[in-house]
Amino acid sequence: MHFIEIVLLAIALGVDCLIVSFSQGLIFSHNRLKNSLALAFTMGFSQGVMPCIGYLFTGIISKFIEPYGKWLVFVIFFGLGVKFIHEAFKKKEEEEEICCIGLKCLIGMGFATSIDALASGVSLNLTHTPLIFSASLIALMSFIMSILGFLGGNLFKKLPSKYLEISGGIILILLAVKAVFM
Repeated sequence: MHFIEIVLLAIALGVDCLIVSFSQGLIFSHNRLKNSLALAFTMGFSQGVMPCIGYLFTGIISKFIEPYGKWLVFVIFFGLGVKFIHEAFKKKEEEEEICCIGLKCLIGMGFATSIDALASGVSLNLTHTPLIFSASLIALMSFIMSILGFLGGNLFKKLPSKYLEISGGIILILLAVKAVFM
């Protein structure tokens, strides 16, 4: 992958962090700096570690899957992109506003938002993309987007997260198509 593709991947993966942090920002009215940093650090750390796990796991089985590498990259990115877009249109039930910034909750949110990053680690390996740079950029982008989401949640009551999810999905689908045809 080229630099711009890694940046686009990092942005697409950071959308979940932005949305989760935005929803938490709507709830919290005290200790905003502390809570936003705790949430952003957790999101960035999780998003940075999970591609490494996916990358390393792929290394173990790469000799078996390398001949199908570009198609696996396509399936992973395309599937994630469709998932993002599908979730954007899925009717979301009203969630009870729960203040959740404890360690268990932070770990849960970090893990839940970084499952997609695990799959992207497989794609990074199959495209022979440098892991440390990519994982660091994904972590940094997720950290920044989490901070922005939290601050945005404090400023606004409603943001159409649907458009963010659709944008992230389109970016992933474009990366999927590029993996096969370019």
